[in-house]
Amino acid sequence: MGFNCGIVGLPNVGKSTLFNALTATQAAQAANYPFCTIEPNVGRVAVPDPRLDKLAAIASSAKIINTQLEFVDIAGLVKGASKGEGLGNQFLANIREVDAIAHVLRCFEDGDVTHVSGGVDPVRDAEIVETELMLADLDSLEKRLPNLEKRAKGGDKEAAAEAPVVAKALAALRDGKPAREADLTAEELPVFARLQLITAKPMMYVLNVEEASAATGNKHSAAAAEYAKKRGMPSVVISAAIEAEVAQLAPEDQGDYLSSLGLKETGLARVVHAGYQLLDLVTFFTVGPKEARAWTVRREAKAPEAAGVIHTDFEKGFIRAETIAYDDYITLNGEAGARDAGKLRLEGKEYAVKDGDVFHFRFNV
Repeated sequence: MGFNCGIVGLPNVGKSTLFNALTATQAAQAANYPFCTIEPNVGRVAVPDPRLDKLAAIASSAKIINTQLEFVDIAGLVKGASKGEGLGNQFLANIREVDAIAHVLRCFEDGDVTHVSGGVDPVRDAEIVETELMLADLDSLEKRLPNLEKRAKGGDKEAAAEAPVVAKALAALRDGKPAREADLTAEELPVFARLQLITAKPMMYVLNVEEASAATGNKHSAAAAEYAKKRGMPSVVISAAIEAEVAQLAPEDQGDYLSSLGLKETGLARVVHAGYQLLDLVTFFTVGPKEARAWTVRREAKAPEAAGVIHTDFEKGFIRAETIAYDDYITLNGEAGARDAGKLRLEGKEYAVKDGDVFHFRFNV
């Protein structure tokens, strides 16, 4: 599993169309009226990685298994959602469960598609949604803090550690900032993570433009990209309409179609790249005659943690990792060539995984 990404935004910005295209399904009903997504839809997609095909070709692998990315399509939020407007807090609860947030902003003009706020202004839309997310966190923490302070005075060590962190997060929220901008020490970060605040989650912006602007963007996406940059967040220009068309094509036809539009890769690939950057993830591989497989782990994870992604027994009984860098595996035409050239390394428990590492784990349980 790569990572779990919640798709949020105002109604009619293209969330469900994008979800359908990315997952190549029609699981989410895309319709021109607010709240057409009644329950959060979940779809898993294979993360595109051309390196995996090259590894499989060298190893003559019978199967290729990509790592998975999970998208959760969450119903459109509206102004007042934190107070129960629209479909209210049930959808805010869905956002708390994801690893990252993909905030879809409408950056296209279309008189046939109603805009809930009356006109296209992605920066305004971003501020509406983010204000609701901050208000939801604010309400949650204001209810939590008095009890924490009471328990802390009674000698509860866990509450004593949590109360000052909650107070700092509240200070940021009351100042109109997301919780992730709270002034926290390194020691407080693990406590902060356990609070499961919506505005603590990493966020990227998906700027949904019309087909003609997919390669270059437009004035709306430029304004939204500048807004994202000022907030230190990645943004991706994408046309949900084009992604819907690409999803219907055979894989061998997709490249030519994208090239005709001036695009080098699908929107899915760009969203994945942005998501991996956002969460600081890397990919490692296992390769053999049965299968070539990609796996995802956090950057700088130690070798036993990577082994545990495959199976918990691998982590518990970890002995060492036979490791080949991706470039060496390709250049030397596989494991045997890498071994002969002295490029197959034996790494221990303290080895930090590098993007593209090809592993064979040795373990004993």
